[in-house]
Amino acid sequence: RAPARWMGIFPLDVFCSPVCSKYGRYTFFHPQYYALGMWENVGNGNYHGMQWTLRKRMGARATADFNYTWSKSIDLTSRPERADLVYGATLVINSWEPRQMRAVSNYDARHMINANWVYVLPFGRGERILGNVNRLVDAFVGGWQVAGIYFFSTGLPYTVNNGFYPTNYNVPTYATPVGVVPPTQTTRNAPAISGPSGPNMFPDPAAARAAYDYTIPGQTGQRNGLRGDKYMNTDFSLAKRFIMPFNESHSVQFRTEVLNLTNSVYFGAPSLSLDSPGSFGRFSYARSTPRQIQFGLRYEF
Repeated sequence: RAPARWMGIFPLDVFCSPVCSKYGRYTFFHPQYYALGMWENVGNGNYHGMQWTLRKRMGARATADFNYTWSKSIDLTSRPERADLVYGATLVINSWEPRQMRAVSNYDARHMINANWVYVLPFGRGERILGNVNRLVDAFVGGWQVAGIYFFSTGLPYTVNNGFYPTNYNVPTYATPVGVVPPTQTTRNAPAISGPSGPNMFPDPAAARAAYDYTIPGQTGQRNGLRGDKYMNTDFSLAKRFIMPFNESHSVQFRTEVLNLTNSVYFGAPSLSLDSPGSFGRFSYARSTPRQIQFGLRYEF
C-alpha cells in the first residue's frame, strides 16, 4: 500500500480515474468545494491541577518564591497560544465520532516549576561582615546582590502524522501505533533512518517508525501519543551598588545578567510524518537560546 495524497475516492470522482461512478463526475465531491469547515460547539475539555506556592521573606536581605503545578488537560482538539491560527489545525477529523480525537491537550505540560530569589550579601558598612570598614573599602566589598530565575517544564505532546486522507479529505489523519512504541528519550546524535545523524527524540528512530502504520478509513489515529523534550532555563544576575559620596540617598547600580546560565539546549517540533521516514523523530529547531550576557547601569535617587 503506497501512501499518496491523491489516493482514495477523490481521483475516481473528480478525474474518473480509472472509471467514474454511474452517476458521473462529482457524485461525492461538489465541483465547487470538497469540504466546508464550520464552527460548532461540540468540543469539550477537562483540566485538573494542583498548585503549590511557597513565598519566604527573610528580613530585608533575602526573598524567594517557589511555584509548582501538577496538572493534566484533556480535550478533543486544541491550539496553543504560541501557534498561529491555521485552517485545519483544530478541525475534527471524523465528525461522526469526534471522541476519536480525545487525548491530552496540545499544551498539556504535566509538571511545571518556577522559582526566583534575591539575596543582598552581608558585606560592607553597617553589615554583619566588614561592617566597620571605611568608605573606600566599602566601595569594593559592600553593596553586592545576587538574584536568579529558574523555570522547568516537562515535554509537550506531539502526534505522528499519517501523511494522507483516509477519513476526511480536508484534514489528514494521525498515524496508528501497531507495535510497542519505544519511550522517548532525547538523544543528541541518534542514527537517522537515512541521511545524517542528529538530535532525535528516539535513541532508535527506526524502531520507533516501525511501531506506526497508516490509519484505515473511518479512523482518526492516535493524537498526542508522544512527549517531546523538556524545557529548563536558569537566569542569574550579579549587581553592585555604589553609594554616592555627596548624598547617601543617591546610588548607582551596575548589573550583570546571564540568560541561560548553563547554556543548555532543549529541542522542539520533531519531524513525525510517515511520509518522511528518513527524518522520523529528528528535531528541527531548539526551543532554548544560547547563553547571553548583558550589562545594565541604573541611577537611583
